[in-house]
Amino acid sequence: MRRIGVLAVAVLLLLPLAGVAAADGPAVRLSAAQAGTGGSVTVHGTGWRPRTLLMLLVCGRATPSRGVIGGTNSCANADGRAVTTDARGAFAKKLPVAEPPVPCPCVVHVATVTGTPAQADAVLDVAGHPVAPLPAEPSGGRLSVLSDTRLTGSGSLLTWFGAPPSRTLVFTAGNLGTTPVKDPVFQVGTAHGVFAPQWDDRQWHGTLAPGGKAQIELPVELSAGAHGDYSVSLKYGGKLLAEQPWGVGRPWGVTLFWILLCLVVPAALFRAGMAVVDRVRPRRPAAPRSFRFRLTRPTPRARTRTRPSKSPPPDSPAAALPWFAPGEAPGGPRSAPHDDSPTGRTTPTRKGPT
Repeated sequence: MRRIGVLAVAVLLLLPLAGVAAADGPAVRLSAAQAGTGGSVTVHGTGWRPRTLLMLLVCGRATPSRGVIGGTNSCANADGRAVTTDARGAFAKKLPVAEPPVPCPCVVHVATVTGTPAQADAVLDVAGHPVAPLPAEPSGGRLSVLSDTRLTGSGSLLTWFGAPPSRTLVFTAGNLGTTPVKDPVFQVGTAHGVFAPQWDDRQWHGTLAPGGKAQIELPVELSAGAHGDYSVSLKYGGKLLAEQPWGVGRPWGVTLFWILLCLVVPAALFRAGMAVVDRVRPRRPAAPRSFRFRLTRPTPRARTRTRPSKSPPPDSPAAALPWFAPGEAPGGPRSAPHDDSPTGRTTPTRKGPT
């Protein structure tokens, strides 16, 4: 009996802890439920993913049950704060109180910046800020995102040269209402950096019965030449359902085109200018050509055997030798050669005996 009593007490003690573990998840609480503009509140969070970047904003026209109607356009974005959770998924951050651009009811909205989307809200009464009732919730079906959103698809060669990047937003939606939803119209917004998203209507053709779910694919497209860090947001019925980051690569083909253009155009202009200068400048008279004698070394020629020429006939005038005087027959008496030079040398003769 004593053992049974001890076990019963242990079960009673563990029941609250089990309830806390079951309710474990992203949660936010404030140091004060009311504050005026210019003041600040300390935001405490638990149950978040470790080492996760979060964004803290004061938003109007919002409640924890319906979320932020209108998305971040209903928040004081300029006075938001960022914080990173610790190893246990907790944080504590002081947030300045600022008036949102829309009337209250107001909340402190905490949402993840990267990774799997997660968010939580805590009610904040901004003193002195106007209050207006929330817009009526649409009757009938109520859609909710049941899975993580993802972007499918890839770029092409045209995207590398500046064509608009496009992807497909894929998620699973469920009807939590009591009536079917036929051909729902979603709002898909794209935002670059800290700028507000630009919303476009995307209609999904089909019917979601109460308690049913379906995989929905919606096209997403950016402007031509877009690159950098973008975020894709999804809304239905004025309620933000999900956010998905999108990193778009730079279109390097456009950069290559401008580099080639900067090289080709100056070269073409230079060639055109030189052609104009050649046509415009006056022509110079042609200078007389100067002949230059170039001493060249004679090339050796092969020796050829010459044949003796035939002697002319005796009766021809060419038969006379050059040392015969005209009118003198070649057959006449010949005189002995003598030296008429005054400087001729005489050879002495010896006289013999007389």
